[in-house]
This record gives sequence, C-alpha cells and structure tokens, in this order.
Amino acid sequence: MEIIDPQKLVALYEARDLDALNRLAIPAQRALNKDDTFSSVLMLSAHRIKHLLKIPTVDADCIILNLEDGVSKEEKPFALVLCGIFLAKYKSCNKKLVVRVNPLDEGGVEEIRYITRFMPDAIRVSKVKDKNDIDKILKLVDKDIDIHLSIETAQAWNNMLELGKDSRVKVFYLGILDLLADLNLPQSLLEVDNPTIHYMLSHFLVSSSSVGVKAVSFNFQDFKNLDMFSRWLELEKSMGFMAKGCISPKQAELVNSRFVVKLEDMQKAKEIIKLFENNLKDGASGFVSERFGFIDEPIYKDALNLIKH
Repeated sequence: MEIIDPQKLVALYEARDLDALNRLAIPAQRALNKDDTFSSVLMLSAHRIKHLLKIPTVDADCIILNLEDGVSKEEKPFALVLCGIFLAKYKSCNKKLVVRVNPLDEGGVEEIRYITRFMPDAIRVSKVKDKNDIDKILKLVDKDIDIHLSIETAQAWNNMLELGKDSRVKVFYLGILDLLADLNLPQSLLEVDNPTIHYMLSHFLVSSSSVGVKAVSFNFQDFKNLDMFSRWLELEKSMGFMAKGCISPKQAELVNSRFVVKLEDMQKAKEIIKLFENNLKDGASGFVSERFGFIDEPIYKDALNLIKH
C-alpha cells in the first residue's frame, strides 16, 4: 500500500489546487478483486478524504467510490482525481472497489476514460437506458474491469434482460427512488409492506438472476433508522437477495450480520454436495438420504449456490 500524507491531501483539497492533486494521481498496477460474493455495499463520496482513508478498516464487503449523486458539480473534478489517487494507493484490497460514474451524457464518458487508467475492480454507470449505452460502455472500459449498472430509469427497467446479456456485466443496483420518479410513481410507496414495492423487488431480483447478474437492493436513505433498515433486510433476505446498498457503516454491519450463511447450513450443503457427487459416480442422480431426504440435481445445485455465496 502506497504511503499518502493525509494532511498534504487535505491541504491541497482545501486550497482547491486541482493541478497539484493531479500530479499525485499516478496510475499503478492493481490486483483486481474478482470476488462477487459481497453482501454489504457501502457508498462513499469520493471527495471525502477522511472516509477514503478508512477503506481498509470499514466493515463492508464492497465500497462504491461515488462521483454522482451527493457530489456537487464543483466537487466532481476533485472527487475524480482523489478516486485515482486512492485506487493507486490500494493496489490490492479485500473489499471490491467500484467507481460510480455519472450518466454517459453528463460527464460519465470522460470519467470512465480517466478512471480506467487506475483499474478499479468495477465501474458502475448511472442511469443507463438501452443496448446503445452498453455498447459505448464496453468500448470505453478496459476488458479486465467489471461493469456494474444502475437500474434507475424506466427504459433500463424494460431492458434489463438485454442490458445483462454481455458477460462483462456483473451487477445490477436498484436505484428505486429515481426509478419511481421516472415511472411517475410517488415515493410514498416505498414502505416495507407495500405490494407494488414487493413486485418491484421481486421483478428486479428474478430478472437479474435470469441473466446471471448479481442483484443489489436499494440504499435506504434514513440511515439513523436502523430498526426500519432491519425490517427491509428481513424482507429482502426472505425474497432471496444476498446484497444491499448502504450509506453508513452501521447499515453495512447489519447487512453482514443478517446476510451471513449459518455454519450449520454450510455444513449441510457440503454434505449434500459430497453425497450427490459420490452417488453420481454410481449412476444415481436421484436418491434418498437418511439425514436429508430426497436429493437430486436441483437440491445439489442449491447447495452449490449456498457455498458460493
């Protein structure tokens, strides 16, 4: 890990010396984190130096270095350069480091061209709409960098199956507030027991899974209301979600504790896998186990998925 003088960075940032910060942004070869089994996805504004310094110790599996919402127009150039500086600093990281860029036609193209040189683990593009956007992104992003997409427009919602076709597209994020607005639906619908929201979550998860794309549920904005956040986690876990966006470390801790696979479930899955593979050698792809009952290929695949997560 490169040594960075935090006080120097803060001083240059406060002096608004973008040229000096640019001179510190030197691309370095990174060991890309290809692990997509993350559960907690923490959003950090990329111009907050104090927060960027805490990346190695914060309790989250995936960090979103945000250049879009929450970063003002005046701050965006500084956020972009700081993003590069810290990617070069963290040459390897046990957390997935994802840069969230602005929409393609709102500076996203230029941001991708700049940040690709620093090789983040993934680039997340906001407000995508259709295959034309995907074609542009595929040309801009280095082939070794994963592509993540925010599903937050009506067009993206209708084109999810098309958007996820390319194997480089690994993750969808549900931007539910922007999506509701684009669908002309009131944000007051966003209640844990609302049937429309249940449908949207289910559709998002199943559509993502059908094209082999990981689904990350929405950010809950009221970060102080951990009781309500826990209720959302219970609902999403019961639906089959394995990952959720967070805007505070406390939220990330809750996701990690709720979405963890229990040790006894892991052990059961391993035993089922072993039993199935041993019986398959004898030509039996369906059989009865004294401990687990009937086991066939779908049960085996479910055990494999659990181990994977």
